[in-house]
Amino acid sequence: MALKASALDGEIRDGRHYQPVRVYYEDTDFSGVVYHASYLRFMERGRTNYLRLLGADQRALFEETAKEAPGFAFVVRSMQIEFRKSARMDDLLDIVTATQEVRGASVTLHQRVMRGDELLIEAHVQVAFVSGGRARRIPEPLRLAMRADHDRGSAPT
Repeated sequence: MALKASALDGEIRDGRHYQPVRVYYEDTDFSGVVYHASYLRFMERGRTNYLRLLGADQRALFEETAKEAPGFAFVVRSMQIEFRKSARMDDLLDIVTATQEVRGASVTLHQRVMRGDELLIEAHVQVAFVSGGRARRIPEPLRLAMRADHDRGSAPT
């Protein structure tokens, strides 16, 4: 059974992935403000769905990658985060993800958490490609898909 992209996966526009997220009670601390670790989950959702939507046939792309590098995964190697403003329960946020740089075994993504036009959180995330427990070169089909998406739009500033 083929999986279809849905509104839950967000959308890619102009080289950026937009992931809508509603803030729920469980995302907040005792004061009703979003707990800092919740933003990490929101951004992980954005990165995961961005990869899901990359390319014309995501399943074929990942099947080809799995042949070249069995048991592959992307792991966060480093993350630089600036917390600028807080979100609160019931806020509707957009997690905006864009490829900033694609290298041999890693990709750096620029992520923003937005409430409308208001920037709340900004992060630069370096994700490494691993297979067999060690960093490996990102297989060509996947690297090309990420670079092509980067070329469709520029990373958010």
